[in-house]
Amino acid sequence: MTPRERLLAACAGQPLDRPPLWIMRQAGRYLPEYRALKAKHPFLEMVRTPELAAEVTMQPLRRFPFDAAITFSDILVIPEALGQGYRFKEEGGIAMDWRVERWEQVERLTPELVPERLRYVADTQRLVRRLLGPDRALLGFCGSPWTLAAYMIEGEGSDDFARAKALFYTDRPLFEKLMDRLVRALIAYVRLQIEAGVDAVQIFDSWAGILPACEYEAASLRWTRQLIAGLPAGFPIILYAKGAAPSLAALGASGAAVLGLDWTVDLAAARRALPAAVAVQGNLDPVLLNTTPAAVAASATRLLESMRGLPGHIFNLGHGILPEAKIECVDALCKTVTAWR
Repeated sequence: MTPRERLLAACAGQPLDRPPLWIMRQAGRYLPEYRALKAKHPFLEMVRTPELAAEVTMQPLRRFPFDAAITFSDILVIPEALGQGYRFKEEGGIAMDWRVERWEQVERLTPELVPERLRYVADTQRLVRRLLGPDRALLGFCGSPWTLAAYMIEGEGSDDFARAKALFYTDRPLFEKLMDRLVRALIAYVRLQIEAGVDAVQIFDSWAGILPACEYEAASLRWTRQLIAGLPAGFPIILYAKGAAPSLAALGASGAAVLGLDWTVDLAAARRALPAAVAVQGNLDPVLLNTTPAAVAASATRLLESMRGLPGHIFNLGHGILPEAKIECVDALCKTVTAWR
């Protein structure tokens, strides 16, 4: 079985001798070759230049036996393509060019222009698809409608996205108009990635956990379901909703083939609680990769053993890899997972 076949089999809930392996944000600052490239090219230039984005995508696969490449890009390319640009502040963090506050601002957003404006992402994926060959999988991704709306309304990164939540609570018509535009844009974007040759797409609902459980449906999940329903039937979608464990049953009915779960969740218990057709992904604590190879191997083995006999598991971190991760720890993780039976 090729790595690509292994990943697709796991998405379909099939039993395997070992789970497929990739890790969120597997390219990035923990790799010296990435830091060397970024010293020459700003982040947004790398995202927007297919040759550079393809190089970053391929860097970790030259070092480690991951079963899939995850496209190097950014979730905020969607607001940018809609007409709301973004930048990285000198002191750190994200800043949008303006903040969504009024009806006329939302009316100026242009979902119909998204496929053309994000053609460079598809060009990157076609290039990576050729470099990978037929045996390894290629993953695309996007932000969830709620997570993107949070940045667009807040105008920057935040710990609590109070402005975004306040708009949801006080001006539901404006909030829903924005979400409708985002869903339309995301459907077009994910279809663009599918046409470019990706084998699966992960939706990142990174800010699911800041919402009250009783509001998660109205603020986020209903819109993610609309996104999934607008995609080709049967195409593998991985939904990662950080901090949304109280909504596990509802997430299982979202239409996603796979649920990515953060490190606070008992993965085996979640797998048993979900429908048989819904696979799980995760969920090693990313901080472990900052420690020692022995600690990584021990924790990864415990997680693997907890999932023994439970089909439909993709091994991953419970969130993205941290910049402080050690090469030797990533190597230990790969060796532990790929050797396990």
